[in-house]
Amino acid sequence: MRAAGGREMLGKGGRAALALLSFLLLLLQEASGIEVPLDLKQPPTITKQSAKDYIVDPRDSTIVIECEAKGNPVPTFTWRRNGKFFNIGKDHRVTMKKRSGTLEIGFKTGGKPEDYEGEYQCFATNNYGVALSNKILLRVSKAPLWPKELLDPVTVTEGSPLVLPCNPPPGLPPPYIFWADSNMATIPQDSRVSMGLNGDLYFSNVLVEDGQTDYCCNARFPFTQTIQQKNPFNLRVQTSRKVAQSPPTFLSPSGQESSKMVLRDEQLLLECIAAGLPTPTIKWFKRGGELPVEKVKFDKYNKTLEISNVSEEDAGEYVCMANNDLGSIRHAIDVQVKAAPYWLDKPTNLVLAPEENGRLVCRANGNPKPNIQWLVDGEPIETASPNANREVLGDTILFREVQIASSAVYQCNASNQHGYLLANAFVSVLDMPPRMLGPKNQLIKVIVNNRTFLNCPFFGSPLPVLRWFKNGLGSGLDGGQYRVYINGTLEIKRARKEDEGIYTCVATSILGKAENQVQLEVKEPTRIIQAPTPQSAVRGSTAAFHCKAVSDSTLPTKVSWTKDGEPLNPRWRVKIDKDSLTISSVSEEDEGLYTCIAQTEIDQDAASARLTVLEDASFNPSIFSALPPDRPDPPMDLDLSDPLERSVRLTWIPGNDHRSPVTEFLVQFEEDRWEAGRWQNLSSFPGDLNSVILQLAPNINYQFRVIAINSVGRSSPSRPSPRYKTSGAPPDVIPRDLRGWGSKKDNMEITWEPLQDMQRNGPNLQYSVWWRRKDSGEEWSNVTTFHTKYTVHPTETYVPYEIKIQARNDFGSGPESNIVVGFSGEDKPTEAPTELRVSKVGSTTANVHWKPVDLSTIQGEFKEYRLYYSRQSSLIKERGVRKEKKTTGFYTTVPEPSGILKDLVPYSNYSMFMVVANNGFESNPSNRVEFSTKEDGEDTKHQST
Repeated sequence: MRAAGGREMLGKGGRAALALLSFLLLLLQEASGIEVPLDLKQPPTITKQSAKDYIVDPRDSTIVIECEAKGNPVPTFTWRRNGKFFNIGKDHRVTMKKRSGTLEIGFKTGGKPEDYEGEYQCFATNNYGVALSNKILLRVSKAPLWPKELLDPVTVTEGSPLVLPCNPPPGLPPPYIFWADSNMATIPQDSRVSMGLNGDLYFSNVLVEDGQTDYCCNARFPFTQTIQQKNPFNLRVQTSRKVAQSPPTFLSPSGQESSKMVLRDEQLLLECIAAGLPTPTIKWFKRGGELPVEKVKFDKYNKTLEISNVSEEDAGEYVCMANNDLGSIRHAIDVQVKAAPYWLDKPTNLVLAPEENGRLVCRANGNPKPNIQWLVDGEPIETASPNANREVLGDTILFREVQIASSAVYQCNASNQHGYLLANAFVSVLDMPPRMLGPKNQLIKVIVNNRTFLNCPFFGSPLPVLRWFKNGLGSGLDGGQYRVYINGTLEIKRARKEDEGIYTCVATSILGKAENQVQLEVKEPTRIIQAPTPQSAVRGSTAAFHCKAVSDSTLPTKVSWTKDGEPLNPRWRVKIDKDSLTISSVSEEDEGLYTCIAQTEIDQDAASARLTVLEDASFNPSIFSALPPDRPDPPMDLDLSDPLERSVRLTWIPGNDHRSPVTEFLVQFEEDRWEAGRWQNLSSFPGDLNSVILQLAPNINYQFRVIAINSVGRSSPSRPSPRYKTSGAPPDVIPRDLRGWGSKKDNMEITWEPLQDMQRNGPNLQYSVWWRRKDSGEEWSNVTTFHTKYTVHPTETYVPYEIKIQARNDFGSGPESNIVVGFSGEDKPTEAPTELRVSKVGSTTANVHWKPVDLSTIQGEFKEYRLYYSRQSSLIKERGVRKEKKTTGFYTTVPEPSGILKDLVPYSNYSMFMVVANNGFESNPSNRVEFSTKEDGEDTKHQST
């Protein structure tokens, strides 16, 4: 038996699924409009209702028609049935749930569901308006019996075509049709014999053996799960000495042309069934265009063409062609795509402050174009009480200078002959300062490099403006790495360590402001660094797996084990320690796949290995070969399939493992443009896999090879696969190390690191650079260049600029960088320090004082006050002095600066002056000062006196 093992990145899949779910929920919140807190007075909103087409089982003892709504005050509910008020109190079988509009119709004391078929509509009402459910068409499932009929035997000549009609009874919903014999053995179907869309059984030509079976059409009804069987056809086939061949003719549809209407988003089914001998083959075409490969499917041996999720582009003329050795025929089907109404702009709840303006928009499309009708609180708006604050303009209602009494629920009904849409949207007039709806001071922990969402639900009327700040500093966060959604959520596209901190969301309106804080902590991912390896153990011996994981130091980590997907708990033979799993007295039941799972509160990682149980060598000496294990042979027959833009499936046949199971396959790649001939590691995979999906970079001409690894070592590389070139794409990477600095006083050089060759993703890599004066309100200037430097000229001296960059190629633009701040060039300071003087001169030190310059005159980054000093002579006569100029710097911005000059030579004459310096220039010198140090020891003598 061959052991299998390796690593399964379960945690990554789980994190990706959670991220996707969070993003989808966020999009749903974005589309749902404004959510008014339920503690505020508001009109009703329908939250739950039964389907428009509601089919119930006739055997049910209770029918439930759902209608739930929220509002403040709590809504009351009424119903209409078939357009008239439904008096629930007068029917003892009908009850309504408390604080709900849901109806329950019971039949335990008599009556039947058929008595309650009809169209129902729910009305939810409170002091501020009326909301409506859809019109719910309640029908009872039906499974009618087949009409009694006596079927004569069917006689047909060998080689002739035949159609056995089914004509199933019209059920509700329609039954599932299949053909079988009287003993319920399914009739085999193939290119010659198949069932049509109408349920009939078609024979392109009849064979003698077809007459050996009786044929029954069966209808299975989904609600009752009952099967009704039509009386059987008895088929008699007359033989002839010579069966004549025949060219194709169509059994369905008839003639050369037909038409078909299908609704948008539904499934298009086209059928061509041909008679003839030999059995014809069917091919499909679309005039003037290609068949939509991503949506089309062929069934019933090409006799049926299916297109899912039909759109307007699928309309046109489809041609089926039937061929056999004697000729070919064609049939053209003109497909028209109509559409029930569908939303273009669905009206959503509107919250306004007194005296504000607003609008409700209801836009729908369909074929034919839908009719738009507005209602207010369930009544046509044309007959409702006049309201001077509103004006209806077709699909839009304008509201001007609304008042508190203007609250109501508006309904938009979009309808055509194929269906209707009904949407409720309330107008609630409130005067409410901003308020936060979410929990206070949340702590959010995320894994580094993951997409992250910080939630800040808020409300107010008028609607507040929401802005996010980090650590209470800077301008609002939006753009680049950040995106703010209208519901208050802040998206961080890729969380990094530097994104940690306190994020504050502030909602502001003319009535005030409210704020909340979210603390973000960015954690390192959990990773298994020592994965369990496949084990082979003799029955009765001990097997051990080792598993070591690392995770963020601040997160407690729990390590658990599963066997074949089921949790594994310690018992007398199974011992689980921190980094290992030990199984003693191994038996056959222990064989299986063992998975180590390392888990924190926010992520997990997993790795697996297989345990193979061997027989004792004393019972089966052939188990153990006298030959020692060796390196595996290279994999063979590399094959590429399932090509996508950024991936391809690679499949290979493993070579001989030479008595040591393969634990890992290493896939390498070579590309022929940037580093032709150099093989690089791409991915490694568990040793029990031989078909994997490779994640690739765009616009690279790859070839692959595979190396097998066991406990002895690596195999030689396999022969290379065929080449596979990925399609191009916009860059994924942001150029790094973006900075701006001035090389001259009137310029700023913007520089960055170029993308690596494998990051280009397409031809003609360029860089788009933007810059603008910081805090100036200027529009961005920009340039696109092939180089990795751009010089902005002319500029004012030492001015801060905001800079950002993105890479682009022939396929489009990559992500924008965050904004960084750079500076234009520096110039010589225009002022020098003044009033330079000394005090407290000792033998080796002196205190220095000066009058500072105005920082705005430095014309660059303030570096230091630089003191130049030199020893001019010694006070000891006839002693020579080497005049060496020295410097020392003082960094201070206080109004009365001073410093200490050290390491002077006693009993000497000194001269000094001072300048102020930026990164590149010094000012003119200050006044020159001369002073003399005291004799060595004189300081001590003065202090003791």
